[in-house]
Amino acid sequence: MEIIQSRQSRGRVADAPSGHWVYQVLPRAAWPYAQLARWDRPIGWKLLLWPCLWSLAMAAGAGAEPGAPLAEVVPSPWFLILFLLGAIAMRGAGCTYNDLVDQDIDDQVERTRSRPLPSGQVSRRQAWGFLVAQALAGLLVLLQFNAFAIFMGFASLAAVAVYPFAKRFTDWPQLFLGFAFSWGALMGWAVHFGSLSLAPLLLYCGSILWVIGYDTIYAHQDKEDDALVGVRSTARLFGEKTKAWLVALYGGALLIFAVAFTLAAVPVPAYAGLIAAGVHMARQIRTLDIDDADQCLMLFKSNSVVGWLIFLGLLGAGVWAAANPY
Repeated sequence: MEIIQSRQSRGRVADAPSGHWVYQVLPRAAWPYAQLARWDRPIGWKLLLWPCLWSLAMAAGAGAEPGAPLAEVVPSPWFLILFLLGAIAMRGAGCTYNDLVDQDIDDQVERTRSRPLPSGQVSRRQAWGFLVAQALAGLLVLLQFNAFAIFMGFASLAAVAVYPFAKRFTDWPQLFLGFAFSWGALMGWAVHFGSLSLAPLLLYCGSILWVIGYDTIYAHQDKEDDALVGVRSTARLFGEKTKAWLVALYGGALLIFAVAFTLAAVPVPAYAGLIAAGVHMARQIRTLDIDDADQCLMLFKSNSVVGWLIFLGLLGAGVWAAANPY
């Protein structure tokens, strides 16, 4: 408790990283807004971004012919930048919305009660204003895409709106997080082709399983407080069987990804990324201690490596096709 109070007195939340640029560059008055958007914890926007980049790279490499021009079989750098900016803006807006919905719950959980809203560092009106500003930034990014992709972007808001309430009515709130955080698996393909097919739909389904897996690990940090305040989660549902569930979730995700790649006819080297990701996932499961909160957080964050491995596999497949004339 003394540590939490000390951090509050310095304007930080209990689980905020020390020495982050947010606290070195931004004026103190901006700290609560940066914390609402989780700018001091970038893992969230990274995990939101990866399905976008996978989908974009899968679309670029779909049916790649040997010797094709490199620019035709790898993602557009402009689209990569737009997705990066959009992920940061919309993850921040989503976190701000989540904090507004969960203010009463956050006030009862040790790890979250020092966040800006429950600690009184910002008012609800200020938080709503900040949410609108971030959403407008995301809209500016979305409007750079084709009409179908814009429609798909707006459709994602339904999943975003429901997620914060899921922990109140189901043991599977991680499934609803998967609906929201995996939406990029549809967006990348929609941006490239202006339509959808079975391949991106399967990529979306596989990503949902991946999200359930990594967020179950994350949720084990708060399971005791969650039980006290009545918050439901797959961490509480799976309990001691978490590792077996992770085998099924991660294994299912990889299998569905492989089918999606096959349907998209991406070059063979893309599967190397899936194999490498599988090895990393297996290590997560093998080393997981569900009663070690610090380790759970570390393993959760390591899923960005999974994102990199799958993306680099797809990117490498496009490069391989361009460099291979036969």
